Amino acid sequence: MKKLVLNGKEYSSRLIIGTGKYKDFGETKLAVEASGTEMVTVAIRRMNIGQDKKSPNLLEILDPKKITILPNTAGCYTSEDAVRTCRIAEELLNGEKLVKLEVLSDSKTLYPDVVQTIKAAEMLVKEGFKIMVYTSDDPIVAKELENIGCISVMPLASPIGSGLGIQNKFKISEIVENASVPIIVDAGVGTASDASIAMEIGCDGVLMNTAIACADDPILMASAMKNAVKAGYDAYNAGRIPKKELGEASSPEEGKITDVK
Repeated sequence: MKKLVLNGKEYSSRLIIGTGKYKDFGETKLAVEASGTEMVTVAIRRMNIGQDKKSPNLLEILDPKKITILPNTAGCYTSEDAVRTCRIAEELLNGEKLVKLEVLSDSKTLYPDVVQTIKAAEMLVKEGFKIMVYTSDDPIVAKELENIGCISVMPLASPIGSGLGIQNKFKISEIVENASVPIIVDAGVGTASDASIAMEIGCDGVLMNTAIACADDPILMASAMKNAVKAGYDAYNAGRIPKKELGEASSPEEGKITDVK
């Protein structure tokens, strides 16, 4: 299977998972292992990776040498705030420049503010950051973010935490078709079939948190998502049969054994 390449590094897994909403770090660790992921997102404003010396540190259970830590700007509502958060992440992770940029429009819908996102992306690219960017499913905006220099564009499937799955496959397909960087669906995945569909329409990966962390059995769901992403990717590369209005026999008519008289 062809590997996903991000920031010059190859990844066998095309599933990225978040580290929030689990009951404790022990469950987080088990979910990460069950998912097979090689990259996890960390909300710098909510998760301790060294800021608080007196509290449990995520890096005590996840080895950065084995799992890429992708800091994100969750909870930021302005470009200035997002840029500041990325600079803090760079300090905490010993100069690492890989970040997930997200600038939200409001706390109710959690939709991306594309104007502030573009502004932040422009500032961060100039500072040498390698940006994986959360955005809307607008193909024009997605291409603009790529042109700015983002290394991966991450359109939402549906609102964060909604579990509604991909609401507009046409738009996501358009983004994929016109992209020269990896397209990773981010937000809205609810179950395994949603992840598989994202891969079947040509996405390079899927990022999720709530779908796993808030499942009745997060560890089992993490495993299910691992399998779903792989199945969807394999199905896309295998090439599905065309859809037809009429049925077609599985066996050919020619050469069939006729009734013996």
